Amino acid sequence: MKYKITLLPGDGIGPEVMSAGAKVLRTIGDRFGHEFDMTEAIVGGIAIDETGSPLPEETLEQCRSSDAVLLSAVGGPKWSDPLAAVRPEQGLLGLRKGLELFANIRPVKSFSTLTSASPLRAEIVRDVDIVIVRELIGGVYFGRPQGKRITPDDKREAFDTMVYSEEEVARLLQVAYQLARQRRHKVTSVDKANILASSRLWREVAHEVSRQYPDVESEDVLVDACAMYLMRRPKDFDVIAASNLFGDILSDEASVLSGSMGMLPSASLGGKPAAGETWFGLYEPVHGSAPDIAGKGIANPLATILSVAMMLRISFGLAEEADAVEGAVEQALKDGYRTLDIMSPGMKEVGTVEMTDAVLERV
Repeated sequence: MKYKITLLPGDGIGPEVMSAGAKVLRTIGDRFGHEFDMTEAIVGGIAIDETGSPLPEETLEQCRSSDAVLLSAVGGPKWSDPLAAVRPEQGLLGLRKGLELFANIRPVKSFSTLTSASPLRAEIVRDVDIVIVRELIGGVYFGRPQGKRITPDDKREAFDTMVYSEEEVARLLQVAYQLARQRRHKVTSVDKANILASSRLWREVAHEVSRQYPDVESEDVLVDACAMYLMRRPKDFDVIAASNLFGDILSDEASVLSGSMGMLPSASLGGKPAAGETWFGLYEPVHGSAPDIAGKGIANPLATILSVAMMLRISFGLAEEADAVEGAVEQALKDGYRTLDIMSPGMKEVGTVEMTDAVLERV
């Protein structure tokens, strides 16, 4: 089989971990008889420097013509001025909107070999296996009006708008329930219905969708309570469905359960495939561009490698190949290989390239 993939290395450590992802794809292609046609494009800060836009139209069109997209990270101090007219993060938001990627899938899994890497007690994080399904192109990040103004008494004022339609909520919840049916049959819908009108609609629609899935246990949890429960009793969760803002915050918080953001992959999915078809998706590690360690060769490539596994499984339907990648990551960890962010006494500290090679040897 032949698959066309757009690679978006981005900024900071992005090119380093992207190299790891591309190596994994080439290895899988060689060992399983697939052809991955990979082409790079620019997005984020580097795109601003070269074109003035964080998302050049050529990049967006190339992504649209691909079977899947692999993104590393965008941003950095060079482009962090809040008064700047364009920012790298606008490229990321533009990709999501331009590719209609409405559902972000973020698995949070604690590896048995990494319980000591988490700041939480081992008995809390051991055997955690959660998927956070985050709505991606609605809510406060995209709501209008949005902006800054001067009040009549000459004071600065800024405003954002949180808007959700019932269709946006329903399609996100459908993804969550379908995923739960493949797992432990439980969905936790997160909102702030005691305060926000948009959350009251969210809860209303969540209840309507839940009735279509009587075999799946459903619960509503307020976002502040959910944040606490994630740290106190994370094993109670299976699939968590949340709005754009709440899902963003909760999934980053959940990274401590795995020990490091360097271990968390994600998939952003668009369209509504027919039965038997696969999703178009953009795949990326949850971590940022980490400019403080860029160029040092010490970035953890495992989140990118696990994102590749998600691509193989979800967009290409290559379950055996995805299992091979995930199994190789787990074996490399069992064999003691560690990057700095997950290092513990007695383990083998390695850099980005060495960790990648350790995984490739075990595929």
